[in-house]
Amino acid sequence: MHILDQWLPDREGSIGVWAVFPALLPRQENCRGALARNVVRNTARIARWERIKPCRPSRKNAVVRLVVICSGQHRRLPALRACLAVIALLWPVLVGASRPQEQPSDNVIHFVRNPDPAPDFKLDDLDGKPLTLASTHGKVVLLNFWATWCGPCREEIPDLIALQAKYKDSLQIIGLSVDDDDASVVKKVVDQTGINYPVAMSSADVRMAYGGIGALPTSFVLDSEGRVVQKHEGLRDPLLYEIEVRALLGMPIPARVETFEDTGEIFLKHADRASALPGVDLAKLTPDQKQAALHRFNAETCTCGCKFTLAQCRIYDRGCSVSKARTGKIIAEVSGAATQNSVHAKPPAPSGSAASNSSPR
Repeated sequence: MHILDQWLPDREGSIGVWAVFPALLPRQENCRGALARNVVRNTARIARWERIKPCRPSRKNAVVRLVVICSGQHRRLPALRACLAVIALLWPVLVGASRPQEQPSDNVIHFVRNPDPAPDFKLDDLDGKPLTLASTHGKVVLLNFWATWCGPCREEIPDLIALQAKYKDSLQIIGLSVDDDDASVVKKVVDQTGINYPVAMSSADVRMAYGGIGALPTSFVLDSEGRVVQKHEGLRDPLLYEIEVRALLGMPIPARVETFEDTGEIFLKHADRASALPGVDLAKLTPDQKQAALHRFNAETCTCGCKFTLAQCRIYDRGCSVSKARTGKIIAEVSGAATQNSVHAKPPAPSGSAASNSSPR
């Protein structure tokens, strides 16, 4: 059973405990149905679904229903015993499943501590309407950079559509296409997939404002004050987005929230806060040498053409051989490896004359 089947009972298609005992659901206007277990012919198998409505979330009600059903079997002692056995087996579920406020400690989501404001932009969506972040103030925003040729981007579209529909009053998803094709090509895909949120063609300036967008899809999660609290690269489980949205809206979630300092993971400008970089081994340096190396990484521009510092390039493109080689050389220089090699080099052999002069008489 997926954890959100317990915590998000309003989610379509929930299964598990809530499907078996909808009476245990947190308060809601109507219940979709409740399962009545009918013990027939000395067995405790499920005979039929019995729709009961309306129903209220009560552990007592669920137990009473089972007891009432079993009481109808008082003339069949073996069946009654079997039914009571069912109640005994399900008692832990009946007791434990009604406490959704207890958050599992092993489920964690992460938001940036002291988040930066999201760079605003002024674009026109595919229908020609103005599109800005300022117009979404007060809502949680999911800013999704994507492309029509990107398989994972296309795969997550139905989930984004469902998420937008479910939280339409408090969430705004915005799609920013990085396609090189004409906007009409993107518009065709939008129409075919039924996207229900605004989509615009992203300019190069917008992409650079958000760190260059090194992978697709890339999604930025903004709180209701327009601050970037998380960034996701690649295809992610849509339930993660839903949990993050609910957390930002102050709704119950099946996880705890932890914060972290942005050291370039969200905005590359904060790479100077990083104490470690992808593909860079600083383990053999002393604390002073490490600080010196990091300072040079943030002061020197990578020559691969990215126009980033070496530190930013390592975060942006872990496969860059230029920044990897250069940071390796800086580490060698800072650690004094070159000097040490010269100091420990084997001294040249003495000349023949010197050797003869130094020989004992």
